[in-house]
Amino acid sequence: MQLRFVGMEPSAALEAAVQEKVHKLDQFRSDLMSCRVTLAVDDKHKHQGRHFAVRIDLTFPGGELCVDKARGEDAYVALRDAFDDMKRQLQDAVQRSQDRSTAAPHR
Repeated sequence: MQLRFVGMEPSAALEAAVQEKVHKLDQFRSDLMSCRVTLAVDDKHKHQGRHFAVRIDLTFPGGELCVDKARGEDAYVALRDAFDDMKRQLQDAVQRSQDRSTAAPHR
């Protein structure tokens, strides 16, 4: 797992939260190759207070998934939303993979 903080100081508490969420993704695919998480302060909303943007790039054998739309006024909420979205994408990818393997002709 790689975690990058952009426009903000690194936080051990946020890093621990990310590690826990990445560990939960392992339950769906134990062969995850990499997970890159970027947590950034989003400058687009300066007049509305501090907003956080989260990007997750997940790589596994035969595929890669990306979440880049999670935003929130609270870093933990933005992380939760991003990882919830990634979990759904990963579950869909696992299901598609299982569907393909069961539909393959047996010789």
